[in-house]
Amino acid sequence: MIREASKITALIIATTALLIAGPAIIGGKIVRPIEPVTPKKLSKEESAKLETLDLGAGCFWCIEAVLERIKGVKSVESGYMGGIIKNPTYRQICTGATGHAEIVRVKFDPEKLAIAQLLEVFWELHDPTTLNRQGRDEGTQYRSAIFYHNEKQKKAAEMSKAKKDKSGKFRNPIVTEITKASTFYAAEDYHQDYFEANQSAPYCRVVIWPKLAKLGLLKEE
Repeated sequence: MIREASKITALIIATTALLIAGPAIIGGKIVRPIEPVTPKKLSKEESAKLETLDLGAGCFWCIEAVLERIKGVKSVESGYMGGIIKNPTYRQICTGATGHAEIVRVKFDPEKLAIAQLLEVFWELHDPTTLNRQGRDEGTQYRSAIFYHNEKQKKAAEMSKAKKDKSGKFRNPIVTEITKASTFYAAEDYHQDYFEANQSAPYCRVVIWPKLAKLGLLKEE
């Protein structure tokens, strides 16, 4: 009897694990995230052709999961920028006292993805009208920000922001800061590719999956 009960328990656990790890059901359809299109390694020749832009739009887990699925984006790395101390840790920046923003460093091929197109995705993947907050994530570390690397990027960011403000898409004014890039500090290893390793985690299910659905980055089974 005990042995039989153990078998049933094991079967339930195994079945539950498969259901949790499996695809989601959205709108009555079984879906999975589109696979990332960003390569894990780039040659020096490939890297030399790329442009770098640093973006903050709330939790970097969300930004990374979306942008690494955009054609033309070649590398996405989670990290910190804009603070007052060197080599900050995740625990330190979470206090909001260091002044750092959670960002992703995006390297993209400008011949395949114009910066204006990249910024269009940026505006869509978060709410740029909420100061220091995205959903339930609150604090200066979650601020909306564009950290530019040259004057061309600065101009493109300012034009894109002004255009989006005038479009009427958002009820309130955009509060995204546009600031020159400073020292980039890569986030701890466990933050990199977080969604890929934790698609079933509650945060991913509640926050990231809906962003992927909104941007059409899910595929039906």
